[in-house]
Amino acid sequence: MHDPIPTVTLPSGISVPALGQGTWNMGENAADAAREIESLQAGLSLGLTLIDTAEMYAEGGAEKVTGSAIAGRRDEVFLVSKVYPWNASRRGTIEACDRSLQRLGTDRIDLYLLHWRGDHPLADTVAAFEELQRAGKIGAWGVSNFDVDDMQELLAVPGGENVAANQVLYNLGRRGIEYDLLPFCQERNIPIMAYSPIEQGRLLHHPDLIDIAKAYQATPAQVALAFVLEREGVIAIPKTSHPHRVEENRAALDLDITDEDWAVLDAAFPPPARKTSLAML
Repeated sequence: MHDPIPTVTLPSGISVPALGQGTWNMGENAADAAREIESLQAGLSLGLTLIDTAEMYAEGGAEKVTGSAIAGRRDEVFLVSKVYPWNASRRGTIEACDRSLQRLGTDRIDLYLLHWRGDHPLADTVAAFEELQRAGKIGAWGVSNFDVDDMQELLAVPGGENVAANQVLYNLGRRGIEYDLLPFCQERNIPIMAYSPIEQGRLLHHPDLIDIAKAYQATPAQVALAFVLEREGVIAIPKTSHPHRVEENRAALDLDITDEDWAVLDAAFPPPARKTSLAML
């Protein structure tokens, strides 16, 4: 038996799983589609019902894979997608959302994000998000790759206070947000969505991480995931196209790591001592 999946509450009061599923790099090869769909469906069956995608991923290919995976199960899923910054004008955001809805095979996206800052004024993007929400095409909206100054600017825009999440790169090796962005969002009850929570596998060869994983009969990836999931108000969205790795990700929630071992990881992957630029992949 697994431990229950913890939840994170959005500003609207809706609770979502703290562990979801990413789709970056899915939809790029038709030969992989069946396995990608199987992996996402396996995650849904394990309770990993938040799925994150974007129009950028395989230029809509990942949204099509996601749509196939959730067909007949839409009501189980909390669906997240993102608009390209160059599409994020008032009219362009609405048109991009309509295209995403078509690829996803649904009439609504639960959380729609601006993928990163672009040239269109935030006021126009927010106005489009608010219009989409009133029309029932999205449930909530948020942003991605926004640092503290971006968030402050956003919150000063009419309607900007309705931001529901900020998706950023965060993992054991990329802890810069702990200096200011993470506490800024936590104080305002704006959840952080952590993409690449195991740094696309690059963390997993670190000897201290390997040693701690062995002590818990776990994998380094599970310990790295557990680190992110320990944080208040943080949602992790690891991506895998392998159903057995979905089970491994789910089991990361069962780990009960001691304060002493967290201290070892803090020494191996030190938290930031000063402000750093927001990391992106």
